[in-house]
Amino acid sequence: MLKFDHAPKKATNLSLNSKVLEVAREMGMNISQTVDALLADEVKRRYWEQWNERNKGAIASYNARIAKHGLPLAKYRSFAKSLGDGKQEE
Repeated sequence: MLKFDHAPKKATNLSLNSKVLEVAREMGMNISQTVDALLADEVKRRYWEQWNERNKGAIASYNARIAKHGLPLAKYRSFAKSLGDGKQEE
């Protein structure tokens, strides 16, 4: 899991649209904080996108197994019984 909380800050040079930067400053926005939050969100999004791509074979295999055999231990489940066990009817 990606955790970025409480990591130290590092000075970085960025090239930003000058008009956007000007308006953001006029609005009192904290540029560093805003860019940091947006970059962290984008890194997390891309990380999980890549994770899903790398693991799509395993996910497909697992889903096929559940469709064929049902959820493991489904008969012991005491909740959501009306949803079934995940097994597809033949």
